[in-house]
Amino acid sequence: MELTLLGTGAPSGLPRPDCPCAACATAVATEARAATSLLVDETLLLDLTPGAAFAAARSGHSLAGVRQVLLSHPHDGPPVEVPAGVPQPGRVPDGRELALLTGHRVRAVAMDAPGTGYAVTGPDGQRLLYLPPGGAPAGLEESAVEPYDMVLADVVRRPDALARLRAVGAVGPTTDVVAVHVDHDVPPGAELRRRLAAAGARAVSDGTTLAVGAYEDVPDVPRRTLVLGGARSGKSVEAERRLEAFPEVLYVATGGTRSGDTEWGSRVAAHRERRPGSWRTAETCDLVPLLKDDGAPLLIDCLSLWLTDAMDAVGAWDDVEWAGGGERELRARVRELTEAVRATRRTVVAVSNEVGSGIVPATASGRRYRDELGRLNTAFAIECEQVLLVVAGQALVLRG
Repeated sequence: MELTLLGTGAPSGLPRPDCPCAACATAVATEARAATSLLVDETLLLDLTPGAAFAAARSGHSLAGVRQVLLSHPHDGPPVEVPAGVPQPGRVPDGRELALLTGHRVRAVAMDAPGTGYAVTGPDGQRLLYLPPGGAPAGLEESAVEPYDMVLADVVRRPDALARLRAVGAVGPTTDVVAVHVDHDVPPGAELRRRLAAAGARAVSDGTTLAVGAYEDVPDVPRRTLVLGGARSGKSVEAERRLEAFPEVLYVATGGTRSGDTEWGSRVAAHRERRPGSWRTAETCDLVPLLKDDGAPLLIDCLSLWLTDAMDAVGAWDDVEWAGGGERELRARVRELTEAVRATRRTVVAVSNEVGSGIVPATASGRRYRDELGRLNTAFAIECEQVLLVVAGQALVLRG
């Protein structure tokens, strides 16, 4: 089954008309995207958009052979002119299947937002799933399905759609996930590709023709990632974003509840509100057993507070205890942690503070903590496939 993406952008396109934002300003040349429209085997058109006939011609195809046009979502604005010879667009009721004379079968998939998803099976048995903008499948928990060969979805705005599909096996290791309905939420180019790669997805330019079921060398999601950054840099948001397309994440909070500290409680509540409802939370600094066990991906937030707990346990704040064995014991704890990271089979995203570029602490204990955190970050980073530094909400890739 062959698929041509006549457009890959949001319904209003990218750049948006009259939008002055930075993402729209840089969405030029191959980064400019018309509204998403898919031509399947030159016989099925999913979403008729303005200029679809010209887009098909530019990509070396024609709409002359189209026998069915299906819409996935309500179209705002003036009516779209139907090209001569092309059937009138329609929609398939949720759960119903449409059989075409060409041998294609199209099943309508219910969404949790206005719109309809379409599962298309080609004459050769290959299967693709196309989701509308801003939509995720509803009711998938009731029945698992075989992995699709290709999924086209609004990955940036609805990463939880991928999480739902992965949870029931509809997206597997070999599924080619392609981002469509791309809007100005993320700067185009390298940043968009980086965000999508973290979700196990990719983007292609308008006019690209893809063979459904063909192997694509999409970068693997890093199994171990360290996210560094200063206070309020956006490092926790970046870490959470890297796993929101995956189900059953275990969020490991190393800071505890701090009973009676209302300001800390507000911080913890803000973090919880950001997380998907399917994530579980464990409040512990005992990381080694979690790393040794098999299971769901771990998000550790953060190593800085783990170090505070470890330094408390070895008496690191007292010079006599530090010199009398506390330093040696802390080194052993850090070594045990990093060895567990090296041996773990789980996907791990860990957050830590980068404090080495700030003001030199005024106290000996403050300087000791700064130095030990720098050593911990270095040792942990050595064991990670990817290391990021977040500055002002912008992620800089240091490794991977």
